[in-house]
Amino acid sequence: MIVLFLQSTISIIMTITQLQYIVAVSELKSFVKAADKCSVTQPTLSMQIQKLEEELNIKLFDRSKQPVIATLVGEEILSQARVVLNEFNLLSKIARKEDGKVSGRLNLAVIPTLAPYFLPTFINKFLSKYPEVELHIFELSTEEIRLKLKAGTIDCGLLATPLLDYTLTELVMFYEPFVAYISRNNHLFDQKEIDSKQLNLEETWIINEGHCLRNQVLNLCQESREVLDKSFNYESGSLETLKRLVELDQGLTVLPLLATLDLSENQQELVRHFKTPIPVREISLVIHRQFLKKKLVDAVSETILNSVPPELKDSKNRFVVPL
Repeated sequence: MIVLFLQSTISIIMTITQLQYIVAVSELKSFVKAADKCSVTQPTLSMQIQKLEEELNIKLFDRSKQPVIATLVGEEILSQARVVLNEFNLLSKIARKEDGKVSGRLNLAVIPTLAPYFLPTFINKFLSKYPEVELHIFELSTEEIRLKLKAGTIDCGLLATPLLDYTLTELVMFYEPFVAYISRNNHLFDQKEIDSKQLNLEETWIINEGHCLRNQVLNLCQESREVLDKSFNYESGSLETLKRLVELDQGLTVLPLLATLDLSENQQELVRHFKTPIPVREISLVIHRQFLKKKLVDAVSETILNSVPPELKDSKNRFVVPL
């Protein structure tokens, strides 16, 4: 229970449960879904929220809108409620007696250009070694991961860095090389290795806006960057589509190495490595600076390192392409 004293005559009593209820409604935009998430009946949840609103003498939500949205003052209350809940969870963690086991719920987010190629191996290894962990994985964009880490709705994220955000801690896991995937009809196909300066955006298939990989490819292709603003329109929504476009056309694309490991023998013939220094993307496990689940983070870090090829852990003769 939290007691707030306003001036000398008014006291407001709110509970952690009420704060959990209003945050759930804010996230799910629905009283029914929030009640289900909080394992209570919808009337009980609504009554507790209404009681809090009466005590605060404000309206937290605009119930006339569908989906439900927070009022302006409600947004301010919700922002602080998340801070309070995060601090409460930290206190609970500190007070809880350690039993040496790695357990509990872990919310892990992974960027889409990494998730399909990395997660199958990681999940099997992690769950077999840590069966008492309740693992929840979300495929989210870099910006979504950053915002949810700040809001405390996920525990950690696996994504390309550096993010240059002082509120977050980045634990570098590995350096994933970029490779070129080149059509047999392309003039670069006969070369065993290529230089990034040879890349021409006018003939390069590239992923859509919203992916950090897009910016990295553009930064890798600085020599022909101006072409994009004039006539470049080769874009796609997934790496698998980009591969297919190359196989059917005379163009090329740039892929992270893990996206090429399961290619067939014929497809492997289209892969070309870059000359040294090799362009890479830095992949880190990112957590909020106040995150206290150290054992879980250590378990995730260890499993990540055991799930990638050894050569990805070496940064020698490589350079990180900026986001």
